[in-house]
Amino acid sequence: MSRPRFIPDNFTLALIVTVIIASFLPASGKIAEYVELATTAIVSLLFFLHGAKLSRQAILAGIGHWRLHLCIFIATFVMFPVLGLALRPLLSPLVTTEMYIGVIFLCTLPATVQSAIAFTSMARGNVPAAVCSASASTLLGILVTPILVSLLLNKNAEGGDALHAVGKIAMTLLLPFVVGHLLRPLIGGFLQHRASVIKLVDQGSILFVVYAAFSAAVISGLWKQTPIPSLIGLTVLCCILLAVVLVVTTWSARRLGFNKEDEITLVFCGSKKSMVSGIPMANVLFPAASVGAIVLPLMLFHQIQLMVCAALAQRYAQRPQSTEESTEETAIGA
Repeated sequence: MSRPRFIPDNFTLALIVTVIIASFLPASGKIAEYVELATTAIVSLLFFLHGAKLSRQAILAGIGHWRLHLCIFIATFVMFPVLGLALRPLLSPLVTTEMYIGVIFLCTLPATVQSAIAFTSMARGNVPAAVCSASASTLLGILVTPILVSLLLNKNAEGGDALHAVGKIAMTLLLPFVVGHLLRPLIGGFLQHRASVIKLVDQGSILFVVYAAFSAAVISGLWKQTPIPSLIGLTVLCCILLAVVLVVTTWSARRLGFNKEDEITLVFCGSKKSMVSGIPMANVLFPAASVGAIVLPLMLFHQIQLMVCAALAQRYAQRPQSTEESTEETAIGA
């Protein structure tokens, strides 16, 4: 029996529990130092595994559709940041300063890989193009996100320039990702046969990083400085941001003459923001004490996008089957 569309999944529930644990039992003192070192190692492992799981064949299959990919990248790295800035006069009074920094950070992040592809597949969209675009977005984000953060916030969290941030992220995230991908011929089969274990490591890594981020934030007084009206305002802000992006990507796809399959890919890849990439990046880019508040908008947006896009994917999937899809299924069956 499938889970109702508006009930959080198990991973989201685990995230909530992790935040609660960090709120009551935060890592402090010497333990916090060990947690910080472990976080760096775990983040590198996470991106090593993502690189090893990346299928080169799937990327090559979808790489030729440059107009679609360009639209997705514009939505991800241009439209989102512009919206984040444009909505500031209206929405920044609703949230705290650090939360709004988190919203701007959210707007600079790359697209998700797993959920974008899953929803595209569920809605019968262009899956090879979604794999190509989402994977490329992750790689671009390692370079583009710190530059956008520096430009939009007029600072870099570590006090250096954007190039320093890019270099730090490249060493922590990109290098393990590339090494993992280069080793894919040797370890790809091993990882594929242990997909459930790898998924557990994947999600466990994010939970650990979330615990570390919220521990530092709680010790710095996160919940004392975060009023309930600001949390409500943040929810409204995330809903408005997602709604605008979904409307604009759908309208753009139809205006540009994309077929329904490509429209689905643009809508689902162009509207997603990656928590898997975002939380490790925040850990590198921002001081430990502020990371918890800064990733709060991302965690909330993540759950909203999953619930809304699950309903949207089901609606797309109910459309009549096209002639091209029927031909493809006949060819596969033969």
